[in-house]
Amino acid sequence: MKVLVIDVGGTNVKVLATGRREPRKIASGPTLTAAQMAEAVLMATEDWKYEAVSIGYPGPILQGRPALEPHNLGPGWVAFDYEGAFNKPVKLINDAAMQALGSYSGGAMIFLGLGTGLGSALVRDKMIAPLELAHLPYKKGRSFEDYVGLRGLQRLGKKKWRKTVEDVVTRLKAALVADSVVLGGGNSKKLKNLPTGARLGDNHNAFIGGFRLWEDWAAK
Repeated sequence: MKVLVIDVGGTNVKVLATGRREPRKIASGPTLTAAQMAEAVLMATEDWKYEAVSIGYPGPILQGRPALEPHNLGPGWVAFDYEGAFNKPVKLINDAAMQALGSYSGGAMIFLGLGTGLGSALVRDKMIAPLELAHLPYKKGRSFEDYVGLRGLQRLGKKKWRKTVEDVVTRLKAALVADSVVLGGGNSKKLKNLPTGARLGDNHNAFIGGFRLWEDWAAK
C-alpha cells in the first residue's frame, strides 16, 4: 500500500509518500487550521500517488480523532473531516507516538521529544502507548516540560538543562521499566553526552512510523 505521511509541527508540516526519498515542507504557524493544512498538503503532493494517509498530530488522540485543539496551531482540528478532505482512509496518531513507532527496534522503549514542550510515548512488544508526561509535576511546583522543554532550557541554561535531562531520563526509564530511551526533537541535538541507556532519534523516523501504521507490523 502506498501511504502519505503528514507530520504536523508548529513550524512546518512535513510530508512524505511511499517510494519518495525527500520530504516536502509546508510552512505552519499559530494560525494554521486543519482545513488550511489539508489544502496545502493536497497542493504540495498533487503529483504523488497514494492510497492512505497517516497524520502525526501535536496533541492527544482519542478513538482515532484529536481530543483537544493544538496549543501552537489555529483552530478547527478536533471536528475536521480528514477522510473527506483527502478522499482516502486516514489514521491519526500523536506525533511523538508516530516517531516512537518509527524508532522502535525491540524491547520496552520510551520516546521523549525535546522540543518546545515534551512529547512522550512508550512502545513495548510492538504495542504503542502515547503518554502525556509533559505536565506531570517534577519539582519546585513545576512540570517535566517546564524543566526539559524550551522554557527549561532558556531558564536553566545549557549546562543545567543537560543535567536535568539526564535526571529525567533516568527517572522515567526506571518508573516505566524501559530497556531504552530514544531522545528526539530539535533540542536533543544540544545534548553533549547522552544519558545511560539513551540514544538519539531521527526526525525521519516519524515517517517510518507513519508507514508502519498501515503495515501488519505487530505480527512481524
